Amino acid sequence: MSALFDILLSATFWAAAVRIASPLIFATMGELICERAGVLNLGIEGIMAIGAFSGWIAVWAGAGLWEGVAIAMATGMLFGLLHAVLVVPFGLSQHVVGLGVTLLATSTSYFAYRLILPEVTSPPRIEPFAVWEVPGLSQIPLLGPALFAQTPLTYAAFAVAALTALVLWRTPLGLALRAAGENPAAVDAQGLSVTGLRIGAVMVGSGLMAVGGAFLTLSAFSSFFFEMVNGRGWICIALVVFGAWRPGKAVLGALLFAAFDALQVRLQQTPAGQVVPYQLFLMAPYALSIAALVLMSRRAEVPAALMQPFNRGER
Repeated sequence: MSALFDILLSATFWAAAVRIASPLIFATMGELICERAGVLNLGIEGIMAIGAFSGWIAVWAGAGLWEGVAIAMATGMLFGLLHAVLVVPFGLSQHVVGLGVTLLATSTSYFAYRLILPEVTSPPRIEPFAVWEVPGLSQIPLLGPALFAQTPLTYAAFAVAALTALVLWRTPLGLALRAAGENPAAVDAQGLSVTGLRIGAVMVGSGLMAVGGAFLTLSAFSSFFFEMVNGRGWICIALVVFGAWRPGKAVLGALLFAAFDALQVRLQQTPAGQVVPYQLFLMAPYALSIAALVLMSRRAEVPAALMQPFNRGER
């Protein structure tokens, strides 16, 4: 127990938790935007993978770091457009299309990697985003290193979450998007295009998912390797439910999962880690997240028109 308290009172632990949560926040906000508009985007896992690859390969080829982020976002939006066109105007199964996009995007990133770097045995490294300490604030005990000594993409993740909440609940555009996921017929009656709103939401959301993937290569690991997304996309779908489709709660869920993940890594280095199989530590964040999801999702209100195609003139 003393080792556990030492970990929880460590600034490095909370800094790691915030860092681990950052790509989850990007992707969770993207998924939340899609679902608020009525579209379940199961392509998130593959879109994160293609975002991680495209941003990394662009920087490796000579682009700047922020240019790599922009390229990753544009790539994600292209796959989002493919997903949206198939499920919104054509009304195909959102489950099937989403899984197909995941397979396509993941396979495309792996194929492009082998095509561009056929002889490379280990992925080349790039110079990632450096930590930027906020003057004064980064010196605050415990909270300073955790919140104010991170890379620019981490600050951008929290800014995106705040902007998402602002747009969805404080602007006419956000009201229209939420209405498209609750009562699309009412949106159509106001002369707005449900198809346009949903396609736009999926494209923007997919772009944010890709930026979440790019965080892994441009801010965390500095290189691309297969399976680096490692199920983070599916976790983000669960975080949307955990957060009851609200950005603030979803961010708290991402931080909670990240804290569990950072904790299990450190617990493996304690005396208990010499006795307990490491697989149990690896499993712990997911098991605890499932338990929290079950408890929190009982009162969650699902968007009424989620996964329901809209055809103008039909009831």
